[in-house]
Amino acid sequence: MEEPKITDDLIAAHGLKPDEYQRILDIIGREPTFTELGIFSAMWNEHCSYKSSKKWLRTLHTTGPQVICGPGENAGVVDIGDGLAVIFKMESHNHPSYIEPHQGAATGVGGILRDVFTMGARPIAAMDALSFGEPSHPKTAHLVKGVVEGIGGYGNCFGVPNVGGEVRFHRAYNGNCLVNAFAAGLAEADKIFYSAASGVGMPVVYLGAKTGRDGVGGATMASAEFDDTIEEKRPTVQVGDPFTEKRLLEACLELMASDSVISIQDMGAAGLTCSAVEMGDKGNLGIRLDLDRVPCREKGMTAYEMMLSESQERMLMVLKPEKETEARAIFEKWDLDFAVVGETIAEDRFLILHGNAVKADLPLKALSGNAPEYDRPWVETPAAAPLENPPHIDPIAGLTALISSPNYAHKAWVWEQYDTMVMADTVRMPGLGAGIVRVHGTEKALAFTSDVTPRYVKANPFEGGKQAVAEAWRNLTATGALPLAATDNLNFGNPEKPEIMGQFVGAVKGIGEACRALDFPIVSGNVSLYNETDGKGILPTPTIGAVGLLSSLDEIIAGLPVDGDLAFVIGETNGHLGQSALLVEAFGREDGDAPHVDLAVERRNGEFLRANRKLVRAATDLADGGLALAAFEMAEAAGIGVTLASGDAGQLFGEDQARYLVAIEPGEAMSFRAAASAAGVPVAEVGRFGGDTVAMGAASAPLAELSAIYRTAFAAAIS
Repeated sequence: MEEPKITDDLIAAHGLKPDEYQRILDIIGREPTFTELGIFSAMWNEHCSYKSSKKWLRTLHTTGPQVICGPGENAGVVDIGDGLAVIFKMESHNHPSYIEPHQGAATGVGGILRDVFTMGARPIAAMDALSFGEPSHPKTAHLVKGVVEGIGGYGNCFGVPNVGGEVRFHRAYNGNCLVNAFAAGLAEADKIFYSAASGVGMPVVYLGAKTGRDGVGGATMASAEFDDTIEEKRPTVQVGDPFTEKRLLEACLELMASDSVISIQDMGAAGLTCSAVEMGDKGNLGIRLDLDRVPCREKGMTAYEMMLSESQERMLMVLKPEKETEARAIFEKWDLDFAVVGETIAEDRFLILHGNAVKADLPLKALSGNAPEYDRPWVETPAAAPLENPPHIDPIAGLTALISSPNYAHKAWVWEQYDTMVMADTVRMPGLGAGIVRVHGTEKALAFTSDVTPRYVKANPFEGGKQAVAEAWRNLTATGALPLAATDNLNFGNPEKPEIMGQFVGAVKGIGEACRALDFPIVSGNVSLYNETDGKGILPTPTIGAVGLLSSLDEIIAGLPVDGDLAFVIGETNGHLGQSALLVEAFGREDGDAPHVDLAVERRNGEFLRANRKLVRAATDLADGGLALAAFEMAEAAGIGVTLASGDAGQLFGEDQARYLVAIEPGEAMSFRAAASAAGVPVAEVGRFGGDTVAMGAASAPLAELSAIYRTAFAAAIS
């Protein structure tokens, strides 16, 4: 087959700017082949190279005594004691999910699970943070249903519990939904597998499913804005098979136990190209691949297609040569392909052979370590004007506006489609705060959450970035867990626009400051840029996925209030309503500044709660919707009413930070107050749980009436 002529249009179609193409010419001293152009396009796109974000990602707090492996590998690794480690990461599958929601979301789950088990960990938990357009938009219901089906279909078949996450709706996502997938696994701390190749002449082995044409160019597509040619991008979406992935998991873990693996890498974005280049680059080696040996499920595939295919359920490994027979037998037993497709070489070369012809011969380091890196121009987001004319509203009307919105309605419609109990270690299911999973065979448990409030980040990227970290830290703390570490999924618009780049820079600075102040390092993550359609960007959405440790199941704060319990707020309430959920849902307003986050106070108040957990029956952090929404959710889950003394909108719906709502047995109230006084932590008794009515100030409504709204609003919005 004759290769296409390299033209300006072809270069542009590969997402390469003229100066980047000139850089390629300077590096290799000649015009690239078509396959080489595809390889450069794959490795130098935003999704793989982080060329617009590297400068700022380096400023994040990524270390700590608990961190075994920080950013740069397939996933982060954190010590949880007794020779065990939790391995976790969050990653986006935004563009594929908008084009083809079921497969886009399903393969997002598959990819993040592979990131975890390629390091030797058995996955134990998954989460998903989802952002959709307005419920009234003609595509939204289709996207929600397809994405949720895709997540459930893949995760349920693979057999990993989905224990948490978030779902939001906003018009800014009308043309570009966000699907951020999280996975965590467990491994022995001294048996972690990394991706750096080592040794010259070592066999490079292809593992898993066969290569097809699905997903060709997916990483490049994920680094571009959408326009009216979106339907043409459908072939770039991968197709997943969770049953093959389950077999791949078991085969890989068995292989790892056989002491056969030198290095191993998931074939994710940019497929065979990225996995081979990353292994070679990290090991300071070259790689030679013979594509005639690659297992293919379609006839007549070109070198270009094989190198850029993102077919799922595949791994690339550097193998100890003496273990080849044993390793092959393992994969044949699991009915998976095992093929030696190349070897490591001493030279800095990425040599691709196909049909007795050289299809690519490139300096490997230039593809990865020497990829472009930009210091994009950015402008600071202007300071938000103070909130004027703060609203006055009947408290029950305000609460009803929140719980009748799909943003704050009960999300059972979503998580009931997921298997939350598979593996039988789930302690707390979605819907009540952070999910909790036992560490099988021990007394330990792990808590998982994901958080961000995009309205805050748009109004004030620095405070919004801080708040996302602080809320994740609070959600873990509210379960009694010690926050260990976080992963970030930084979703933004076009970084070539200085105001968008300014949002990114501000948010990363805020995230970094919060992580340092809270000893809460970022150990893995993903950047997703160019989330725009026809020039309209999403809300800046830097999602924080986080993990906390409970050293004993006795430490869990997972109860529900009972009739007669007192409601206390830990922390100070000033009634901040800027950018609040009440403003949006009841008044259609998005004005004012994001709430200020005092990180020292966050830490003090959270440590006080953990230290006094034995005095607390139930706890939740206060965030969107403030005290009113948190008290309603806690009471409704327990099937009892709640009475709050205040009727003031700021006191009830304000979103001041560093606060928790706790349910205290009356007999423990004096001890609780005394402990707070000794710690210098402000606490306030704000009401009482019980009865069958929700009352705030002089306003009230039957719990059953409000519960019916809360439990049906989500399904109604997307029907």
